[in-house]
Amino acid sequence: MSKKLFSDKDLSRNRYVTRISHKAITYSDEFKQLFIDQYIMGRTPREIFEANGFDVNVIGMKRVEQCADRWKKAYDHAGIIGLVDSRKESSGRPLNRELTQDEVIAKQEARIRLLESQVELLKKLDLKERMLVTKGANLSKNKLFELIKEVVDQGLGRMARYLCELLNVSRSGYYRYLQAADTRLERARMDAEAGEWIKKAFNRKGYKKGSRSIKMILKNEFGITYNLKRIRRLMKKLNLVCPHRKTKPYKRMAKATLEHRTLPNKLQRDFKKGIPGLVLLTDITYLPYGRSDMGYLSTVLDASTGEVLSHNLSRRIELSIATETIEKLVKQKRLKLHKEAFIHSDQGSHYTSPKYQGLLKQKGLGQSMSRRGNCWDNAPQESFFGHMKDHVKSRRYSSFRELQLEIDRYINYYNNHRYQWGLKKMTPVQYRNHLLSAA
Repeated sequence: MSKKLFSDKDLSRNRYVTRISHKAITYSDEFKQLFIDQYIMGRTPREIFEANGFDVNVIGMKRVEQCADRWKKAYDHAGIIGLVDSRKESSGRPLNRELTQDEVIAKQEARIRLLESQVELLKKLDLKERMLVTKGANLSKNKLFELIKEVVDQGLGRMARYLCELLNVSRSGYYRYLQAADTRLERARMDAEAGEWIKKAFNRKGYKKGSRSIKMILKNEFGITYNLKRIRRLMKKLNLVCPHRKTKPYKRMAKATLEHRTLPNKLQRDFKKGIPGLVLLTDITYLPYGRSDMGYLSTVLDASTGEVLSHNLSRRIELSIATETIEKLVKQKRLKLHKEAFIHSDQGSHYTSPKYQGLLKQKGLGQSMSRRGNCWDNAPQESFFGHMKDHVKSRRYSSFRELQLEIDRYINYYNNHRYQWGLKKMTPVQYRNHLLSAA
């Protein structure tokens, strides 16, 4: 114990001092409770004493530390009751004692208010959170701290420790939650602002997008950079769901007749040659529309850039759908085909047809074919059809003309506005120009 001597003149005027002698100071219960509250909030013993009118140089730092240690132990053992000076009633402070009737009533009242607040909070939760709670999942720590604060604000400020015990959360965590109120408000404001930009990018050009597409659109078109984790978190919060393709079995074309001839696979899945107009992928897909009508779409895709160079929508799946696609490819002015350009396809009857193969030779185009029944050998083309069907719901269109307009619109969007992660976050047209400028 410190050997400092005190006089009435030094400390007796402080309202937190109840009694003083030459060698001892008796602090009020109010100051002990105040000390504990501020200590939990993170202030040091010296700061608390000095802020409440005590001169630490007079008291002595050692005495301050001893008081802090003694009060903290008493509080940990018996809560606020442990800070009450019981020397008037007995010769020493008891280690354990029964609560008075008033203290029991106060605790039960706090418990009832907490339960009432929990019921009110459950009413406010959305359906998904209520289902989780019903199934036994716990509320988040922030929700529990919110409950405690709500009950404490009802006039039970001295029951924070007891309420934390009831909900099985740490008292220090609760006080950190209180201190971070401004930070939470600022984060909520920033999330709301970011959410508006994400919704704008999600619906850009009328097609729903995933997190990576949103990230590229925000950066390239709005000059905004958010990381993928933040975009995915806010998409989940805003219930923005990108359509996902369902796995479908590979549909083979009708068996080729004996006069049809297959050709070797000279591509061998080496799609990214880095040379626009060299490797051209083609295929045909089905597009049901109206009540029972069927459309057929044939496309030619540049394997290096992913750009759709030619497409042809038809009501019939005759050989002409493939030959007309090649005619359109040769006439297009956007890209000059490489002198060694070749068409890669599956082994469908259109592509094994002598007439089709003769047309390619006439146009100076080579030919390559996937292995039998192996869709992975033409993966980029299959992927394009999958992405297109995520957005173009052909059943919605009652006429062939409506379907045709939507296909034209989507292909224009795909080539010029759909950023792709694998193309250095550029659109197919941008990436094509990038490769040509670097050549």
